[in-house]
Amino acid sequence: MFIMWMAGSSISIFPIMMVGMMFFRPIQAMLAIQNTFKSIEGNQAAFQKLVYCFGNLVCLALAVYKCQTMGLLPTHASDWLAFVQPQQRMEWSGGGMYL
Repeated sequence: MFIMWMAGSSISIFPIMMVGMMFFRPIQAMLAIQNTFKSIEGNQAAFQKLVYCFGNLVCLALAVYKCQTMGLLPTHASDWLAFVQPQQRMEWSGGGMYL
């Protein structure tokens, strides 16, 4: 968390790499959970796996929060303007004199 705070919220290569690693590492750890816990046996193994998964989900949530603070997530209405249909005119006006 300290490293992510020190990276800042600017859009540059170092914070983008940090956020990328913050997404990649927990997902990689969750996919390799069987290899991580293959030597642990007993009645506490399931609870330890659950805590391990919870910690990785917290890391993913921190990565999403960091993306939101950097402005990378589309959270405002102006982020979706490409999908909004233009307004149709309800009436037309004309006339006047051309000089």
